[in-house]
Amino acid sequence: MDMPAQQRSGQDILAIYDRNVDTVYRVCYSYMKNAQDAEDLTQETFLRLMAKAPALENPLHEKAWLIVTASNLCKDMLKKWWRSNADIDDYQDLAMEDLQMDNPVMEAILALPRDHKTAVYMFYYEGYSTAEIARYENCSESTVRSRLFRARKQLLTMLGGEQG
Repeated sequence: MDMPAQQRSGQDILAIYDRNVDTVYRVCYSYMKNAQDAEDLTQETFLRLMAKAPALENPLHEKAWLIVTASNLCKDMLKKWWRSNADIDDYQDLAMEDLQMDNPVMEAILALPRDHKTAVYMFYYEGYSTAEIARYENCSESTVRSRLFRARKQLLTMLGGEQG
């Protein structure tokens, strides 16, 4: 059994870190989609371990606690980011860096109206569900589905596809 954190030495914390850092980083990266934020939140997860001093019964419980803590920190960070009502246009340059600069699909997406563009980006590029997008955009799921439908229709026309 592991000791409570108050009694853990620096070596004990380092051993927990060594056993779990890769897993925690992967969890953070899967949410944040970039190395810098994933590294920051991995660090924050282990700082929480030291500050909260949970009693971890075994390595499996230890890993589960770290995964849940990392997931919650990432979700909180994403909520804060979307709550700021940042316009996706502000991030056009970042999106274009991540994707090919001469990508006609991304250019067409960026030409969509703001609400359609946000729905498409969050759904297809970030993997959010329509329910999650609805919460972040403060609208109904049916509104998000309508925006996605209209955006796909517009993109088909813009990209010269056949409508059927």
